[in-house]
Amino acid sequence: MSNIIQLLPDSIANQIAAGEVVQRPASVLKELLENSIDAESTRIKVIVKDSGKTLIQVIDDGLGMNDTDARMCFERHATSKIKSANDLFKIKTMGFRGEAMASIAAIAHVELQTQQRDLEVGTKIIIKGSTVEKQEPVSISYGTNISVKNLFYNIPARRKFLKSDPVEFKHLLEEFHRVALSHPEVFFSLHHNGNEVYHLPASNLRQRVVNTFGKNLNEKIVPVNEQMELINIFGFIGKPEAAKKTKGDQYIFVNNRYIKSHYLNHAIRSAYEEMVPKEYYPLYFIKIDIDPMQIDINVHPTKTEIKFEDERLIYNYVRVAIKHSLGKYTLAPTLDFENANNFERMASSQAAQNRQGGVRIPKQNSSENWDQIYQALQAESTGSKEAIIIESEASKIGFDDPSFQSAAIKKPYQIHESYIVNQIKSGFILIDQGAAHERILYERYYKAMLNKEPLSQKQLFPKTIELNVAQKAIIDEILPQFNCLGFEIEDFGNNSLIVHGIPVGLAPSTDIQELIEQIIVRYEEHHELEIGIEENLARAMARSSSKKKKQRLTEEEMSVLIDELFACDISTTSPSGQKCYVSFELDELKQRFLS
Repeated sequence: MSNIIQLLPDSIANQIAAGEVVQRPASVLKELLENSIDAESTRIKVIVKDSGKTLIQVIDDGLGMNDTDARMCFERHATSKIKSANDLFKIKTMGFRGEAMASIAAIAHVELQTQQRDLEVGTKIIIKGSTVEKQEPVSISYGTNISVKNLFYNIPARRKFLKSDPVEFKHLLEEFHRVALSHPEVFFSLHHNGNEVYHLPASNLRQRVVNTFGKNLNEKIVPVNEQMELINIFGFIGKPEAAKKTKGDQYIFVNNRYIKSHYLNHAIRSAYEEMVPKEYYPLYFIKIDIDPMQIDINVHPTKTEIKFEDERLIYNYVRVAIKHSLGKYTLAPTLDFENANNFERMASSQAAQNRQGGVRIPKQNSSENWDQIYQALQAESTGSKEAIIIESEASKIGFDDPSFQSAAIKKPYQIHESYIVNQIKSGFILIDQGAAHERILYERYYKAMLNKEPLSQKQLFPKTIELNVAQKAIIDEILPQFNCLGFEIEDFGNNSLIVHGIPVGLAPSTDIQELIEQIIVRYEEHHELEIGIEENLARAMARSSSKKKKQRLTEEEMSVLIDELFACDISTTSPSGQKCYVSFELDELKQRFLS
């Protein structure tokens, strides 16, 4: 019987290794940028075509390599950072696995030009699918110039699963931001399809944040700076009123390496307790310096996950540092730094003030404030009619009273400002108002887009909004369909848009900037479903503009919502799959009382 276990050929082994390191063009950019940083570069230029599918080129003025190193860097397990196993536990450089260049060369066309400062000539190497096609001397400026072309050209299945150009470009930008923010002392530029997207001079961290995300961010951030024996924590956090409903602009770096950490994110968000509603996300750019012996970053091929020797201690350090900054810059009450628990008994002095975009944050233990807020919001859009609540009616009229049986019970009622009770012949139904409204809006927007009959209301004063580069790329791709939702938007240049009209039905107090950002986020999330642009946008718009839980409705609004729900083609579930209502039969109720 022949042997069934065999060694894989190097070409296949390299493609498998590439699958661990290279998931998309952004993975390539990350590895190339980290190599340039480790080469002590002071200037790094990135050139991208077709969101990295056609070309990713990184040019730096770093140390460069001699001809032997230039050839060796494409071998598996080749690295300049690890000499012994102990070195894995004291890593401070960026790239160190010795897999990246071999993996990239296995699934792309790669051209490397590099020259050291003390040598008269450099080296040029061309590799296609792990095969070295050419190596020759070349005279260039010192540093390294590497081009990665036609990514996944020899793995069509992998290339087919790449997303649209705007989505892949967004991922590229995320990697670019992470490295640029972690090294503000380095000049960075980014060019996409012949246009310069970023030009970031060497600067301090605050200037780098502002240059990357826009000058309007400068007034929204305050510094964090805590130096302790075990750990240093510094950077910038956003003021509470700068928090958004959408994730983004949350960055944590450990020893200048971007990391993903759920518990550190939780530590930061917990520091904002009672200052930012749970559904909002504060922005932050936090750097942590710690002894490399206290962490393990060799836990994932992408090196974005990390383990601390004492995670609970680090959690508390970060949380207290953020609280201290919030208190120091009068964003929160005076803080006793030695006793961070004081925050549990304090409410923000600014918590009762209006947030940007019309959102108001209540003081601690102030349910009456919430009632006033929602009554005020409702008065603006629907008049002074008050919602009918089960508890208020039941407290006034006894259950035996004929008037209660004949009139009140037939009206829709709202409970917990989230659900609507409505009597039917066989019993009653309980409607989730958020899911129901999402279903109604989805069908309304989807049909308007298909029929190209948008319902728009003109703005008295056109509004200019600023988007980041990734958001603008998404809008550019779908602007005609976006306007079919009822928006009237035109490009104003420099990542700006002018909004002349908005969909009919939106409340006057709607924050248009925030709404558009939410729609973009939802649109990107739905890309995984591989549905059409119209359906995707209709889902995103419905999810972003539907009535959420904890919103008081009048009797008339409840009745209209019920009628519109059961007029939908599908009334049972929302587009995201959540039940719109559940029914309760009289026989079922009788049995429950008998049991």
